[in-house]
Amino acid sequence: MKKFLCCSLCLCLLFLSICLHANDSTDLKWNFDQQRINEKEVLLTIKASVPSGVKLYGLQKSENDALYSTITFDSAAKKYLANTVTEKGSARTEKDPSLDATVTYFADSVLWQQKVLAGTTDSVLLKGAVSYMYKKGEEYLPGEHPFKFYIQPEVSSKQTDSVTATNDIANQSLGWIFLIGFLNGLGALLTPCVFSMIPITVSFFTKRSQTKAQGKVNAFMYSASIIAIFTFIGFLITLIWGAAALNNLATNWVANLVFFALFLLFGISFLGAFEITLPSAWTNKADSKANTGSFVGIFFMALVLVLVSFSCTGPFIGNLLPIIGKGGYFGPLVGFFSFSLALALPFSLFAFFPSKLNVLGKAGGWLNAVKVTMGFVELALALKFLSNADLAKGWRLLDREIFIALWVVIFILLGVYLLGKLKFHHDDELPKNDFGLPYVSVTRLLLAITAISFSVYMIPGLWGAPLKGISAFVPPMGTQDFIASPAASKPGAGSSTVSNQDELPHPNKYYDKMHIYEPETVTKYGMVTYFDYQEALEVSRKLKKPLLLDFTGVNCVNCRKMEGQVWSDPEVMRRLKEDFVVVSLYVDVHNIELPQGEQYFSKALDKQVETLGDRNVDLQVSRFGSNTQPYYFFVDDKEAKLADQGYGYDPSIPKFIELLDKVKAEYNKRKA
Repeated sequence: MKKFLCCSLCLCLLFLSICLHANDSTDLKWNFDQQRINEKEVLLTIKASVPSGVKLYGLQKSENDALYSTITFDSAAKKYLANTVTEKGSARTEKDPSLDATVTYFADSVLWQQKVLAGTTDSVLLKGAVSYMYKKGEEYLPGEHPFKFYIQPEVSSKQTDSVTATNDIANQSLGWIFLIGFLNGLGALLTPCVFSMIPITVSFFTKRSQTKAQGKVNAFMYSASIIAIFTFIGFLITLIWGAAALNNLATNWVANLVFFALFLLFGISFLGAFEITLPSAWTNKADSKANTGSFVGIFFMALVLVLVSFSCTGPFIGNLLPIIGKGGYFGPLVGFFSFSLALALPFSLFAFFPSKLNVLGKAGGWLNAVKVTMGFVELALALKFLSNADLAKGWRLLDREIFIALWVVIFILLGVYLLGKLKFHHDDELPKNDFGLPYVSVTRLLLAITAISFSVYMIPGLWGAPLKGISAFVPPMGTQDFIASPAASKPGAGSSTVSNQDELPHPNKYYDKMHIYEPETVTKYGMVTYFDYQEALEVSRKLKKPLLLDFTGVNCVNCRKMEGQVWSDPEVMRRLKEDFVVVSLYVDVHNIELPQGEQYFSKALDKQVETLGDRNVDLQVSRFGSNTQPYYFFVDDKEAKLADQGYGYDPSIPKFIELLDKVKAEYNKRKA
């Protein structure tokens, strides 16, 4: 079982790596780049990397060339082309015996470059293809690789400063990552395999060291080693996968399925079905190096703790992975540092104050109860990850009422367990009172009341109640098959605000597939939201209203919090409905493919934009210099920003109202 679990974890990680770093399986590797030379010209570069044993033939130089490659652009792009394509590389010539002709080829790499005219006002989309010939062994092979270059207007220095400011705001999530990492570290402390090690390890240092001062130093180095090990793990994650890939973990449906499997595995393990451990050879090797005679020995003692406690710390590390990518390159470092800081802190504190060790109590059955409780929570979180994948792919396996029903059952069973009515493999008997009868402690009773009350709170959601407190976690109302009060979901129902949204034309593009993702706040108050940027922009121009770009996500928890806490405010809702045209740009919808003519290559994302979610991400990154959700930007009819820095996650109703009023005033000023 241990080998099976280890292999499963390794395969999951390998599967993630493959998903994030899928490579082209063809012989030739292609790279497309563009660089602005000046305000009027852009240099396009096509690079072909040639593997060993392959000969790629160069561009045609004369009519006598027998084998050659060509680069062609669509007829619509020809008016932008300046001069002809140039070729750079270590060209070689030889007489081909099969053709009895001299040919020119490249055996390592070649650069083909084309200057194009692209000014400061309009965006330019250039399409074309590389038609090439290459020789592999004794075989001559043709090939074709299409390409698209999307060239944006030259960005002024003022716009660049605005993008920098926006990026600074986006990186403020590092504080949130630090807090989440620290809380997960505190949670890991309460697990049996870590908690029980605190008094043993502290006593070991204080009793085996020659002096008390040396014992404190050793304990401090032990704690520092734990922090260094986990922080190094964060560094490796950043180095191997990078910031952009980690950010995609939260929205990638494959990654969410992997997290579902891992959390399900950990949850079942916490309930006592089996123990997850790393290979014994790893821990034995580290343990053989551990001693208190040197820093190296202390470091290996810390490594032993990290390895043997994996069955308890693993689920908490798993909690971090979908979150740490939100902090860019520093996210993994900050997350793992704060996690390890909380984990290592008690070892140093109790070494400095050993007399306080008795406050920990004895490691016994109560720790297993904590572990089982966490097992129930892990199962609930596993369903959340499955729901993320389900929403991203549109499978409709976990519609809102099914998800709520499963959570109701899980938390009722948790309450029953805390009352001592449900036993698992490693559970002790309840303590006995003065009369020899088992009893439930006040702490367990309060926790049981909390769990059962939470279940009772969720039950009305089965019939369509909004469940505002957890609306950020459950699937959107659009997936609910049955609502007891249909009137509650009709436009304008429940709204005390006055609206002139009847003048807004009904959304057209993508509405049939996207309307199920509309949050409860939108459906309840009868807001009209669009899902396509260009469609919404045309409406805003027609009605002479500023356009609010809502960069959001189907699986964005903070987006649902903003909508539930801020948008639902009567004054905010009135302004949104009367003064703005709102377009919800979901960045994690990858099951809706763009028409072939609308697909293009994004330099900002370094990938081909093929889905609605890809296009929305590219718009946010390339136009506004941001890649976090929720984020709100405002533009006028000329697509110029009305507020340079936009508005990120900040559930302050007065601040949001103040921003809306400023944007409206700025828009009216420009139109005057």
